Amino acid sequence: MRLSKQIKPISYLKSHAAQIIRNLGDEGDPLIITQNGEAKVVIQDIKSFEETQETIALLKILALGNRQIEEGKVVSATDATNRLRKGKESI
Repeated sequence: MRLSKQIKPISYLKSHAAQIIRNLGDEGDPLIITQNGEAKVVIQDIKSFEETQETIALLKILALGNRQIEEGKVVSATDATNRLRKGKESI
């Protein structure tokens, strides 16, 4: 993905909105909209947005797991299995 080809002024968005939406769905690359020469917004199709959100959620889970490991908040697989078995016995 080359972002340099995906940067357009807001006037381009105003005059080509329908075409932009079609292209976003086909290509999946985000479009950066500028106003007064500054990047202001990013437009992307819903599928790409959902994939990005899922990726962020997974990265947060990984970061939380790493933090818990660093803090020593871990249980061995054997202990976890034994706890689960004990829990089933009490049901």
